[in-house]
Amino acid sequence: MISVLLADDHELMRKGVRALLQDQPDIRVCGEAVDGLDAVELAAELKPDVAVLDISMPKMNGLDATRQITERLPGTEILIFSAFDSESLVRDVLEAGAHGYILKVDASAHLVAAVEALSRHEYYFSSELAAMFVKSFVRDKPVSPTRSDADQKIYTEVLSAREIEIMKMLAEGKSNKAIASALFISVRTVETHRRTIFQKLEINSLAELVKYAIRDGLVNV
Repeated sequence: MISVLLADDHELMRKGVRALLQDQPDIRVCGEAVDGLDAVELAAELKPDVAVLDISMPKMNGLDATRQITERLPGTEILIFSAFDSESLVRDVLEAGAHGYILKVDASAHLVAAVEALSRHEYYFSSELAAMFVKSFVRDKPVSPTRSDADQKIYTEVLSAREIEIMKMLAEGKSNKAIASALFISVRTVETHRRTIFQKLEINSLAELVKYAIRDGLVNV
């Protein structure tokens, strides 16, 4: 029997997910959480095989809840169940320790299969997300350097995709808190990325970062 913890602040969504799962003879919903903090506490108490988490929840978002649950309970697999299909968000989910990500619109087609796959410690993604990852892999595949590579913008060589994203938002004048909210990460994570960006670009101020971003066309003026 696969034990599943559900975490979503929308009651109707939880009811729908529970109904889909409880129709399966080998799946048991052992608990429900209404926010990320509740999810972490219930996971520690119930030790489910799979925790199905929404990304956007009060008190603690799904990413931070994923990090805490996987750290405390390495045997519990995390399935992110979200309305968002951002490539960068999916990457963050994987880095946080989740092994599955399906879109809410795909619940009827993928939810049961995803829970079963994760219970076997396999990865599972919605079809659209799997295709997106294939394209991302092809796009990001390293190529041999050529003379023209010397003319590439420096930030694309030294910064990760997430760091470039945060660099752009910083250059646009967004606060750490606003960036954290937009990217579903903690303010502390934004601050860490910010320090890393400054170190990699060898700059000491936000003003220098803005000049850098404008010069390389990362933001418009």
